[in-house]
Amino acid sequence: MNSGPFTVLIPARLASTRLPGKPLVDIGGLPMVVRVARQAQRSSAGQVVVATDAPEVAAVCQAHGVPHVMTRADHASGSDRLAEACEHLQLDGDHIVVNVQGDEPLIEPDLIDRCAALLDQHPDCPVGTVAHPIEEQADWVNPNVVKVVLDAAGRALYFSRAAVPFHRDASPGQWPVEPAPLRHLGLYAYRAGFLRRFPSLAQAPIERSEALEQLRVLWHGERIAVHITHTAPGTGVDTAEDLARVRALFDHPAPAA
Repeated sequence: MNSGPFTVLIPARLASTRLPGKPLVDIGGLPMVVRVARQAQRSSAGQVVVATDAPEVAAVCQAHGVPHVMTRADHASGSDRLAEACEHLQLDGDHIVVNVQGDEPLIEPDLIDRCAALLDQHPDCPVGTVAHPIEEQADWVNPNVVKVVLDAAGRALYFSRAAVPFHRDASPGQWPVEPAPLRHLGLYAYRAGFLRRFPSLAQAPIERSEALEQLRVLWHGERIAVHITHTAPGTGVDTAEDLARVRALFDHPAPAA
């Protein structure tokens, strides 16, 4: 699906406010960061590397044979941490990097592959990401669910916390609407050269308004390719309740079909 090898980078830091020590929490007998790396290793990636500023995370990666790089502790965002990791790994500017969040132990390996393949399919785009049709009206109007609107070529026109696109002629409360709105999923592919350049780009006014870092890419005139998946993504781990749900899946796996 992808024309060449790509790298998965997994940023992992301990300073989570909602779930302290999140990368190290146990899921099915493995620290979560290791569980995420094992999932990513099932993709077509040439290498899977954890980028961290925490010696504790580095230690569990080393103990479980997961490659890692140490990055500075003062990065403002995960993108900044990945840019430094690209430098440590000496990745060529055209090399494709997929950013898998360290709290996605159920990430589908095939989805990682499809995200990486976007940049082969869209040579005009330095960034690729993933979206999923929204199935519940409550998600459409929820500002914590990020929406994306696409152009005819499958590239992002805009990301928003608002319920976009607005359906002018729909009845109040009408659901579902056509075309179905799209939920943005936080899986990204980058060309390494752009990823290294990204931290030097000025923050965009719309990025500050929406609190969405990806809007900086669009504001500076770059394109983001979007793959639409029709398979609902697995549960990420942001809270103690999320952790309990994911642990239950590993403790009581579904029977094989």
